[in-house]
Amino acid sequence: MKALDELTFDNRFARLGDAFSAHVLPEPIDNPRLVVSSPAAMALLDLDPTTAETQEFAELFGGHKLWADAEPRAMVYSGHQFGGYTPQLGDGRGLLLGEVYNEAGEHWDLHLKGAGQTPFSRMGDGRAVLRSSIREFLASEALNALNIPSSRAACVIGSDTPVWREKQERAAMVLRLAPSHIRFGHFEYFYYTKRPEQQKQLGEHVLAMHFPECLEQPEPYLAMFREIVERNAELIAKWQAYGFCHGVMNTDNMSILGITFDFGPFAFLDDFDANFICNHSDDQGRYSFSNQVPIGQWNLSALAQALTPFISVEALRETLGLYLPLFQAHYLDLMRRRLGFTMPEDDDQLLLENLLQLMQNSGVDYTLFFRRLGDQSAELAVAQLRDDFVDIKGFDAWGERYVARVTRDGALDQEQRRARMHAVNPLYILRNYLAQRAIDAAEQGDYSEVRRLHAVLSKPFEEQPGMESYAERPPEWGKHLEISCSS
Repeated sequence: MKALDELTFDNRFARLGDAFSAHVLPEPIDNPRLVVSSPAAMALLDLDPTTAETQEFAELFGGHKLWADAEPRAMVYSGHQFGGYTPQLGDGRGLLLGEVYNEAGEHWDLHLKGAGQTPFSRMGDGRAVLRSSIREFLASEALNALNIPSSRAACVIGSDTPVWREKQERAAMVLRLAPSHIRFGHFEYFYYTKRPEQQKQLGEHVLAMHFPECLEQPEPYLAMFREIVERNAELIAKWQAYGFCHGVMNTDNMSILGITFDFGPFAFLDDFDANFICNHSDDQGRYSFSNQVPIGQWNLSALAQALTPFISVEALRETLGLYLPLFQAHYLDLMRRRLGFTMPEDDDQLLLENLLQLMQNSGVDYTLFFRRLGDQSAELAVAQLRDDFVDIKGFDAWGERYVARVTRDGALDQEQRRARMHAVNPLYILRNYLAQRAIDAAEQGDYSEVRRLHAVLSKPFEEQPGMESYAERPPEWGKHLEISCSS
């Protein structure tokens, strides 16, 4: 394990130059203090988790200190926001402090969110508030624990610095980690500003740093685009399978690595609702739960347009055509596992669609249904779950088909089936009301609940004695919390 002063920097993105980012120093926050840290994320940097409790740690990630080898940069990019193109965006409140490589040879961006104004702040104050920082921290680590690709979060640092949103709040900073923070909007920026030399430089950087295997292909850019399509198809399949709503799928929030990042008004489904909109600013429902699949394809099409200097339109169109079949294959494979099947059957898609429609019509809790489905034999589980449905006759008909399907599968005894299903069906997820409860306490200076919730969500598939309340259905008030982009 390393101490804080032993991190090894290799600032590859900064070396691209001023066309790609601006040198900016973080603005310190007053009286920085640790709110919560993730030992698992810190381990990616080979950091001893006990260093999070030191004052030096709070000062480093509260903007008061900086490593001599760090080279903080605010990235510039553009993007399509709610379908409309914005010519220049960029890191308006975040800084890429530098890139660190660990003993395994992995590179990790240290990205400090809430670090103050940059040239790309667009009239904003460059700050993040405590509530949004806690939400991003919890979501990053919870998604990772669910095996959903995501940026990571090492810590949240709180402060006494006042900031104004709808009301006065306190500023905070979250340190997020990712192999790269390059997004679709980076390519769009250089494409639409007609800077072919910089766009080629960006492309070569991304290929060399993040897709080196594609350099061995006859058409490296095409191979890279195909990999991006595949990764995003799998990512969104996992979002849909676990009921995760991102809320702001703008192209500047889409990673070239196919990881979840830039958390705003996200939510996990409580009651299943295919039309659920988690962002109350999304008046048209562009980023509703069910719309995430076609929006993923739309965003990839926007990236494809930006890559036309390197790849033929015909090849791009053909590669985009892989997205929906890849999504469907990943999604159905995961949902088969969630249902306890080991072998595919042709009617599995219809069986799943029928179930989701029944759940939709009855407001059935999405996470708990699948968890309880594996608790007992198929017959007993179906018998106990039927009372959750309004259309009991319809569910009974589905249950008969499901039990017959499990019987035909026949590969597992009940104990094996239970273990297999519980390994993919979480007992604990980051429900909005749980996050809000932790935020309310943290805003009063009590960080115990956010730390406890983080610990529970770090082991979502394991039953944790004494933590049963974290697996309950939310109260009615908890299902209707309004979350916006304001942070």
